[in-house]
Amino acid sequence: MQLTQYSDIGLRLLMYLSKERSTIPAVTLAEVSDQFNIPRNHLAKVAAKLVKYGWIESIRGRSGGIRLAIEPSEIVLGKVLRVLEGHVEVIDCNKLQCRLKNVCALKQILESAYAGFFIVLDQYTLADVTDGLAANEIGNMHRGFIEIFLNNSAVH
Repeated sequence: MQLTQYSDIGLRLLMYLSKERSTIPAVTLAEVSDQFNIPRNHLAKVAAKLVKYGWIESIRGRSGGIRLAIEPSEIVLGKVLRVLEGHVEVIDCNKLQCRLKNVCALKQILESAYAGFFIVLDQYTLADVTDGLAANEIGNMHRGFIEIFLNNSAVH
C-alpha cells in the first residue's frame, strides 16, 4: 500500500511541529514548505484539515503560524492516516464491472490487510516516530531555518 502525497505531507508536517514546542511560539507554512520542498498551497490544505481535527492550531497575527495543539504522545498515527487518506474501500469491484465479484475473495482479503495496517498504526503515536535521531534532525532543521531567516532579516 502506498500513502497519498496528501498523507505524506500531513505526517511530515506533524513531525516537524512535534519538536521544540516550548521554545517556538509558532512555525510558518513558509518554513515547512521550504524544509520539505512542498508547494505552500498543498501544505495549507493539509494544515487546514489537521486544524479541523484538532491536532494543530493556527495562530493569526504578526507572530502567527501553526503549532501542535496537543502532545505528540496523544496523536495516534492510525487515526491521522484514516482522516488524511479519507477512503474506506481498498478496491471497488463495481467500478471495473468485474465478472468475478460474486465469487472472488480478493476484496475481503485486501480489506482484512488494510484493517491490519491500521491495527499496527494504532499502536504508535507521533512521539514514537519523532524521538531519537529524528528529534535531533528536526531541531537542526528548524534552527538552520531560523539562522538563515535572521541573517536575511539583518541584511534588509
